[in-house]
Amino acid sequence: MIKAIAIDDEPPALQVIETFCREVDFISLEKTFIKPNEALKYIGKFPVDLLFLDINMPSVSGIDLYKEVKQNTMVIFTTAYSEYAVEGFNLSAIDYLLKPFTFDRFLQAVTKAEEYHNHIHQKSKPEHQYLFIRADYSLIKINIADILFIEGLDDYLRIHLQNQKPVVARMTLKVMLEKLPAQAFVRVHRSYIVAFSRIEHIRNKIITVAGEEIPIGTSYEKAFFEAFEGKQ
Repeated sequence: MIKAIAIDDEPPALQVIETFCREVDFISLEKTFIKPNEALKYIGKFPVDLLFLDINMPSVSGIDLYKEVKQNTMVIFTTAYSEYAVEGFNLSAIDYLLKPFTFDRFLQAVTKAEEYHNHIHQKSKPEHQYLFIRADYSLIKINIADILFIEGLDDYLRIHLQNQKPVVARMTLKVMLEKLPAQAFVRVHRSYIVAFSRIEHIRNKIITVAGEEIPIGTSYEKAFFEAFEGKQ
């Protein structure tokens, strides 16, 4: 989970970020600030992983504020002025969002942050046996061992679990697959990920998991059978 705060002198802009963060399962927006000096004090006491930071603020520019942050913190700059983009990227910003931005553009930016965060921490971070997935405006803890298969539904997923109701979350299969242990799960179709241990049998390019029939997509067939044979 990426801990974040947002800093902007315009409350409506903060409300947009709050709304969008609620739709993303890997971002925890801890707090929002309209006063940059209060944000700096907070960061000093409670370090975070990511800043959503407006550049053009009356008391101090977001670029100058970011230079004062002592911790190794990611930043996504937000502003209505495109001329600040180059300077923002010179500070190794994760991304630069030009207001007003859509949810899809926001999701693209925070996904970059997640990929960078995972890359930095993957060597030292022990493998978790569970995931926290945001669904129905709350975080749901899912034990990885309970996952049967995952079904893609456009921008949503339905996570099928043993002896539990499926969990529906807004996420792509690609992002979900990156969260799962690679040795335990495999994508078999553009719309399905399955747990190796839950495969009951395979016949005519159809996998059966918990009584459900799941097709093996042509473009996934070779990689799946190579991985499956490696489990034998």
